[in-house]
Amino acid sequence: MRRGLTPINLTALTLGFAFLYVPIFLLIIYSFNESKLVTVWAGFSTKWYGEMARDDALIAAALMTLKVALLSSTVATVLGTLAGVLLARFGRFRGRTLFSGMIYAPLVMPEVITGLALLLMFVAMGLARGYFTVMIAHATFAMAYVAVVVQSRLATMDRSVEEAALDLGCPPFKTFLVITLPIIAPAVIAGWLLAFTLSLDDLVIASFTTGPGSTTLPMKIYSQVRLGVTPEINAISTILVGIVTIGVVAASLVNRRAALRRERDERLAFAKT
Repeated sequence: MRRGLTPINLTALTLGFAFLYVPIFLLIIYSFNESKLVTVWAGFSTKWYGEMARDDALIAAALMTLKVALLSSTVATVLGTLAGVLLARFGRFRGRTLFSGMIYAPLVMPEVITGLALLLMFVAMGLARGYFTVMIAHATFAMAYVAVVVQSRLATMDRSVEEAALDLGCPPFKTFLVITLPIIAPAVIAGWLLAFTLSLDDLVIASFTTGPGSTTLPMKIYSQVRLGVTPEINAISTILVGIVTIGVVAASLVNRRAALRRERDERLAFAKT
């Protein structure tokens, strides 16, 4: 029997969403505050966005964060997709338990341990810490999230289309590119967005693996917040919220169009039969 939304459930849902999103809305509102005091409203103004644009250190940190996030999420998506396909399609193979354990380890391992381990590895290899070490570190832990998303999609996918293509003589690699990849494309896009968001948000691992001249935005914000929150931080945070929101909306539209196209193709195939 289906149960409706009871007042208790509605209250709990409202409080949960309020706890998550009210602070974000307040941050956005106070980014347009005239006063330099972030807790005192003195009228609407956009001057802090201009002040933020003239803060070279803050802009440099934001650009560094975007560059790291774009490259690391792309690398993590490629490697995570391959790992998800391997776990979902190749059954039991020698070393599967070890391989799956290594893939899932970053999901449960504390970020401090991950950051320290990567730092020790970079030091042992003699790599100078900077942009590429941060990118490698972010791709390492974000790859696990992409692998889980892709593996889950492949586990629920109907393999009859793949088997039909293979029976008709299509090579396995071409079958993956032409048949499998378009079907799991929404999961791959979702994994990329998740990896991108995790990279934008990371502070702990970047603190271990960064070097001079490669400060990320979370590190810059954290160092400034210790001295007090400024309106410029609210402004740059609002811009990041807008970027993430646009990405989520765009991904939702792409997934919806893909679902509608897939549903239309299924109806046409059914009509032909």
